[in-house]
Amino acid sequence: MTEFGLSHMFAASKGRFAAFALCMEPKMKVRNSLKSLRDRHQKNQLVRRRGRLYVINKTNKRFKARQG
Repeated sequence: MTEFGLSHMFAASKGRFAAFALCMEPKMKVRNSLKSLRDRHQKNQLVRRRGRLYVINKTNKRFKARQG
């Protein structure tokens, strides 16, 4: 299964695992300003893609963020 197939399978089923599967995926933060989020980790990078600003971190995925 793909990484998304498992969580969508649990989310589609009505059970106690639906909420657990959804909270396991790292969510992208949406903020007005990314300057403070960029400085939180040494490997954070500020990237412009498709007209939006993103903070990405390839070593620690929990620092993902998007401006707007």
